[in-house]
Amino acid sequence: MPLDNQFHDVRFPTDIALQSSGGPMRETRIVTLGSGREQRNQRWARSRRRFEAGYGVKDMEALRRVVAFYEARRGPLHPFRYRDPLDWSTAAEGQPISSDDELLGVGDGVQTSFVLSKAYGEEATSAYRRSIDLPTLSTLVIAVDGVASTLDQDFDADLTPGTVTFRQGHAPPEGATVTAGFEFDVPVRFEADELMVNLAAFTAGEVPSIPLMEVLL
Repeated sequence: MPLDNQFHDVRFPTDIALQSSGGPMRETRIVTLGSGREQRNQRWARSRRRFEAGYGVKDMEALRRVVAFYEARRGPLHPFRYRDPLDWSTAAEGQPISSDDELLGVGDGVQTSFVLSKAYGEEATSAYRRSIDLPTLSTLVIAVDGVASTLDQDFDADLTPGTVTFRQGHAPPEGATVTAGFEFDVPVRFEADELMVNLAAFTAGEVPSIPLMEVLL
């Protein structure tokens, strides 16, 4: 990413994000034929997430924090971390992270790099596998055929995009499953070039608009 658009490795205030709205979006072109049937074309290979963070701003202190955060990011210029309150872990709801949460691939004795990802859907043939750009490395656990691997000893990890690379002599053997568990954030930017807040309306209970858009790193 060019220096003037560099990613800022800092998280949007989590207490504000927890009260936000939003989720995944896709772009699908739909053409209705004369027969009434449809032809649908998926224009984006990946979904993107959009959030409205204004719902989490309940008082002047929170509003000032968001304004300061906006200014530090130079508005939409610099992407940053955002904790999606609905989807931020490979573990099932209420369960701790486990090294067998997600299948990353199967070793062949040569391949050393595996992309961190999360699968959505029950059927292996129709599940959507989402590449994770911003894992939280302190939560990352990896296993090869169920045997734990150690960060900075057996493998190294990169953030953007999330990738684990096994060190020399530690490549997963042929047929060995490589699995992982981790928490993660979404890389987003402010969507607007201005942050407009009507203080009179805000003190009367109106929610300011703070739209955020996911970016691909």
